[in-house]
Amino acid sequence: MVDPTALLADLAAESDQLDALVAPLSPGDWARPTPAPGWTIAHQIAHLAWTDHVARLAATDPAAFFASVTGAPDPARLVDDGAESFLAPPAELLARWRDGRTALATALAAVPPGEKLPWYGTRMSPASMVTARIMETWAHGEDVADALGVLRPATDRLRHVAHLGFRTLGHGFAAHGRPVPTAPVRVELAAPHGATWVFGPADAADRVTGPARDFCLLVTQRRHRADLALVATGSTADEWLDVAQAFAGPPGAGREPATTPATARPAGPGGDDHAGVTA
Repeated sequence: MVDPTALLADLAAESDQLDALVAPLSPGDWARPTPAPGWTIAHQIAHLAWTDHVARLAATDPAAFFASVTGAPDPARLVDDGAESFLAPPAELLARWRDGRTALATALAAVPPGEKLPWYGTRMSPASMVTARIMETWAHGEDVADALGVLRPATDRLRHVAHLGFRTLGHGFAAHGRPVPTAPVRVELAAPHGATWVFGPADAADRVTGPARDFCLLVTQRRHRADLALVATGSTADEWLDVAQAFAGPPGAGREPATTPATARPAGPGGDDHAGVTA
């Protein structure tokens, strides 16, 4: 059984890492554009604050959650409108995000075991919801880091993102209108600190291998497969790398291949210091 306390601790740590990156920024830096067209760093944090809010509604007031979906003026703009509605001056936005993620953690910890929460096109256990929040926080953190030109250190929290990416194999095909494959796929990933993370049966003919961070960038659609050191063996595995998405909703636009290698500096004190938007 998944330990919700440990999951929530990892979500808090992932949020804190991003918080430390944005908290010192000047108002001008909050207005920097990110790889998501039309989204600034402020939009990225506002999006996280908004999704934390609707996730808390799903955990505490499902009727209000459904009302927020059915009452949307334009369902196609639900994500963009949600981010816009949570925009505020940097200090206010930062406080809103901090308060909201604390409230969400409290709400998810109180959900009775076995209960499923409504979400966009699916229902999720509290543990799956926390995993999804880790994935989103990390992915949008990458957008912020890209905007700032920093390279964040990979952590073992990426295992949650990789696991979700593997579990959503079928969803990626379905979201793109393709038949869900029946052939299993084995995934073998080089973890940040020397271990190997494996998912899927050992005797599967189709395989994906490579760095864990690269796999996570792929399934969150933060990089094009051409820019990643992932190797697909077998037709199912190869097609999967074209349609993979670990997030709910319609197919994301993905990223175009980089025209020139990206350069970035490690994030740290004194440093200058999308692509699909997850929902």
